[in-house]
Amino acid sequence: MTNFSLLTGWVAKMMPTDYIGFTFFIGCMAMMAASAFFFLSLSQFDKKWRTSVLVSGLITFIAAVHYFYMRDYWSAFGESPTFFRYVDWVLTVPLMCLEFYLILKVAGAKTSLLWKMIGYSLVMLITGYFGEAVDPGNAWLWGLVSGLAYFIIVYEIWLGEASKLAKAAGGSVLEAHKILCWFVLVGWAIYPLGYMLGTEGWYTSMLGKGNVDVAYNIADAINKIGFGLVIYNLAVKSSKD
Repeated sequence: MTNFSLLTGWVAKMMPTDYIGFTFFIGCMAMMAASAFFFLSLSQFDKKWRTSVLVSGLITFIAAVHYFYMRDYWSAFGESPTFFRYVDWVLTVPLMCLEFYLILKVAGAKTSLLWKMIGYSLVMLITGYFGEAVDPGNAWLWGLVSGLAYFIIVYEIWLGEASKLAKAAGGSVLEAHKILCWFVLVGWAIYPLGYMLGTEGWYTSMLGKGNVDVAYNIADAINKIGFGLVIYNLAVKSSKD
């Protein structure tokens, strides 16, 4: 009886105009559907591509689980689930960096590239979390460090070692690498923008403040599922060659 009462109370709080709650539900189901798709398609690929597709499924599966908790948190408290969002990112963003390494192995990518990109991504996320949740009084400083780490990742994949390896690989790998680069440059850009809108700093007078959960939710779904679909398409093309 108590569980039923909790359930009905929870449902009553989800109003038709609650667009944030709506996108949490959409994000959760979209990520779960993508995970099922990637996992169930594994058997059709050569062994060298199965790991890449498996990682794509893990990224969306981890996100789906966290979105399940984030939508409940939003429904219960009407607050942005910052903690759960960053736990999600700390797990999934390094895995997205891993995808670059996996597709570039054909061109001789070394593990040093992998650990370098994972390190930059963790710096970006941990400093972002400190700025939003731990030390918001110095959000601009933590955001600066986080932003620098993000731009180093952008440089690495567009102009650095990863870019050179992609050009050496050529063909479908180069094409997939370029698309993933655009995801990072354009798709990931919503996150530093959201950080600035959600914290106080020198940028507040120019951008103002606001809730960016809808944008975060949409960006997460596009970036994580999109990343996976690019890898899936590469695996399909390479398996036919």
